Amino acid sequence: MQEASLTGIFKTLCYIIGFYYIFKFLAKLFLPILVKKAVEKAGENFQKQQNYSQQTNWNKTKSADEIIIDTSNVKTTRQTKKVGDYVDYEEID
Repeated sequence: MQEASLTGIFKTLCYIIGFYYIFKFLAKLFLPILVKKAVEKAGENFQKQQNYSQQTNWNKTKSADEIIIDTSNVKTTRQTKKVGDYVDYEEID
């Protein structure tokens, strides 16, 4: 059977503290770079969606007299099932 020693506990605490500070240091170095890339990627995706939306709207507006109703984005409503009746209970003394 192994017993916990004071030196073993001290070593474990030193490792935990060391890993914490190393992780904190590396996060300060690399996290801004990762966030910057994520923001740039989101901006590119937004720009692509805007361009696609403008192209489809350009094709839809062919004449001023024509009215186009786009129902592709309309969400269908779901009907909820009626499970049972609500019963209000009154306390009897």
